[in-house]
Amino acid sequence: MIETRNLVRRFGSFTAVSGVSFRVDRGEVLGFLGPNGAGKSTTMKMITGFLAPTRGTAIVCGHDVTADALAVKERIGYLPEGAPAYPDMTPAGFLSFVAQVRGLAGANRKARIEEVAAMVHLEGVMHQAIETLSKGYKRRVGLAQAILHDPDVLIMDEPTDGLDPNQKHEVRSLIKGMAARKAIILSTHILEEVDAVCTRAIVINRGSIVADGTPEQLRSRSRYHNAVLITINAGTAAGSVRGELERLPGVEEVEDSGSRDGRASLAVIPRRGRSIVEDVGRHARSKGWEVDEIRVDAGRLDEVFRSITARGAGGAR
Repeated sequence: MIETRNLVRRFGSFTAVSGVSFRVDRGEVLGFLGPNGAGKSTTMKMITGFLAPTRGTAIVCGHDVTADALAVKERIGYLPEGAPAYPDMTPAGFLSFVAQVRGLAGANRKARIEEVAAMVHLEGVMHQAIETLSKGYKRRVGLAQAILHDPDVLIMDEPTDGLDPNQKHEVRSLIKGMAARKAIILSTHILEEVDAVCTRAIVINRGSIVADGTPEQLRSRSRYHNAVLITINAGTAAGSVRGELERLPGVEEVEDSGSRDGRASLAVIPRRGRSIVEDVGRHARSKGWEVDEIRVDAGRLDEVFRSITARGAGGAR
């Protein structure tokens, strides 16, 4: 559905995007991650035809954006950063205008506007000037125009920006509901969003892709992947427990996660992500430790993100 081929974008002597290539199939929700200025928005603008690439191209539903940008735009729903709209128009007027541009007419146009307004919960503000709406409602208007023509490809820049927790949940549910029929790319700086809606994630840094995989694959790169989190009762000496655990085969390090309510918590970090939970549990039982809780950490996306982007564009892909 989407394929980028060696996309490059320069602004004068500055290279914002440097040779980005990836594919997105129908049914995939791709999270596009990276620090500010990494090249996420620039890449998305090139895919949508909003910005011409310096070199390379993007293919959307079989159409080359450098050769037939209009055909690409017909098949894409695009929510850009900031959700720009005409401030003096109402959501009803703006969506009617967008529907007309997208080729919807007559009763079909009216029915589709009503359907989409209900999907993003705009019914109560449809006849209020957009400039008077809250940031969250403006974002909903932007989302409504992006999905109005039921596109095969949906590209969204920070779709939940400015939304409260309930609104974020609604938008994420909407994205998941549409995912099976579309190819979706969304940029986000909210790592919990990757777990909530994305089937895959790409990390871009300094204009280049530095990681590409499912959320589970990215978490497996965390030093906390398969770490054992153990909480012991105050009756057990945390210092001696830590020393014992550090001597176990396969243990890289033991971190003190702090004490609370008479309980001490430790994170037992494995070497190279190996599974050590059975060894830790067996050792705890043999020593008669008063264990309140023991569980396995799947890995931490925030820690992976920091380690990857700190290494710069030359990091592992």
